Amino acid sequence: MLVLQTVSHGIVQLWIAYTSNRGGSFDIWLYRPQDGFDFQLTQGLGAEFSVPYWSPDRRSIAFIGIGNVVHVLDTVSFTVARIDQIEPYTLLDWSPDSRSLAYVKNDRIVIYDTASHRSYSIPEIGATDAQWFPSGMELLFASPDSGGVTQLYRIRTDGTERRQITHLTDGPLHDVRISPDGTFALYTSPGASISMISTVDLANGTIYALEGGPLAKNYFPAWSPDSKSIAYSATAYSEPNYYSLIQIDSRTGQDQRTVAVSNCFATPVDWSPDGAKIAYLSGCTVEEFASQLWIVDIREPMPMHVVSGGRITALQWSPGGRKVPKSMFTSLVYRVSFPYPANWRPVSEERYEGFDGFFQVSAISSGDRIADVCSSEAFHPLMPYGSSPRIVPAMIQNQEACFIYPSADQPTEMNNQAALIVRYPSPVQIGDMFYAYFILWADVNHIGQIGARLSFI
Repeated sequence: MLVLQTVSHGIVQLWIAYTSNRGGSFDIWLYRPQDGFDFQLTQGLGAEFSVPYWSPDRRSIAFIGIGNVVHVLDTVSFTVARIDQIEPYTLLDWSPDSRSLAYVKNDRIVIYDTASHRSYSIPEIGATDAQWFPSGMELLFASPDSGGVTQLYRIRTDGTERRQITHLTDGPLHDVRISPDGTFALYTSPGASISMISTVDLANGTIYALEGGPLAKNYFPAWSPDSKSIAYSATAYSEPNYYSLIQIDSRTGQDQRTVAVSNCFATPVDWSPDGAKIAYLSGCTVEEFASQLWIVDIREPMPMHVVSGGRITALQWSPGGRKVPKSMFTSLVYRVSFPYPANWRPVSEERYEGFDGFFQVSAISSGDRIADVCSSEAFHPLMPYGSSPRIVPAMIQNQEACFIYPSADQPTEMNNQAALIVRYPSPVQIGDMFYAYFILWADVNHIGQIGARLSFI
């Protein structure tokens, strides 16, 4: 019997979702590392190939289950929505706001809104592994070029500004995964018998090859939460059995080490939200079916056996739910207040910067309609947002507003700058002038987060 409050969404509650047939059929189970609590989450909905995908807010788990149906499970109400039918092992990827799923079906990238249950698709012949950039405005995917060689591409979620990232001469590519910070991607190639891991710097297309294991059979690569390392399963052999090394390496392939060993030919791996532990499978029988879930702390590699029973085929650690420390920016001059990452530092009274982003504030004196003000900023003659920026109308604090997102050809020196313009509740006097609009500039990955919390004072 399920108890609804057991799936707590408090900051300290972490879960590992895994697929097992321990209850008689393949289903999604949850294990809580803090206290060892373990229970079956679904009843008769899973399949051997089911992989659980947590939403960033940890509210939902998506998986492809029985009948190849995509299920979305609400971990609070335990309601299940059946949204589509697709090929097994298709990657499901949640949008940063935990609302939409991206996946590939019938040569189309599908964007499915799990709140409105509406979807649209972007035609893309041969596409695989569609997934979101952290901005929520672009997707990464793999697809064959005109010569039939698989390449990586990025495209806006409205299907515009498709750009090729790689220029590979052979392939194919598998297991494409974007890094959590959106700056790198990894993939395996060329196939199953020989599988090498490479990474790509998405800014310039530079490729890095990881050394991998002794037999060139490297599987299930997974990014660390800080986007700096990769964990994977490397197959090895010692007469008379195959086994796998649980290895980690830097994203440029210069810091390989082994942290655990599984007696399986290969095993999925996943990082804990703090990047300190890795979960993996072991307990393989002669038929090579895993029956155990293990966790190893990479700082002190002493693997712990935590779950046993039946077959276990997939696992994924829940997002941490730990909030990035925030500081509050308050300006009596511009009459605004909003939170920002605490590790950002002031460059001036109006501008703060950090390793992962920035913001700057100002005001606009124009008395024009907001649509005209937004257009004037977006299409400034110097093209700070590129040649075809996107303007998205919004309401902030019950005031007319707009977000301006850059196009793909934005100058590099603009550092992914986006903008938010909001009409003041009443004009603000700064010096001898009155200003009708507040403007915030920030990197595209933070503009939405900051704008959503903006208040007038």
